[in-house]
Amino acid sequence: MSATTGADDVARARELLLEERRSIDNIDAALVHLLAERFSHTQRVGVLKAEHGLPPADPAREQEQIGRLRELADRAGLDPTFAEAFMRFIVTEVIRHHERIRGAGADEA
Repeated sequence: MSATTGADDVARARELLLEERRSIDNIDAALVHLLAERFSHTQRVGVLKAEHGLPPADPAREQEQIGRLRELADRAGLDPTFAEAFMRFIVTEVIRHHERIRGAGADEA
C-alpha cells in the first residue's frame, strides 16, 4: 500500500465519519422534538389528574408502558434493559411534573 493510498483511505474515512455524525445530529434533533411533544401531552395529563384528584403516578400504566417499550426495543434490535432505564428516567420526570402541577393547582400549570 502506498502513502497516497493510505492518505486516500484516511480522507475517505473522515468523510464517512462526518456523514455519520450529521446523521446522528439529525436524529438527536428529532429525539429532542419528540420528547418535547411527549412532555406537552404529559403536562396535559398532569393537569387532568390534578383537576380530578387523581394521583400523579399510575404504577399499573407505567408497568404496561415499560413492558410495551421492552418489546418494541427487542424487535428493533435495541437493548430492552436500556430502553427500560430510559423510560423509567422519563416517567420519573413526568411524575415530578405532575406532582408540581398538583401542588400549584391545575389552573396555574
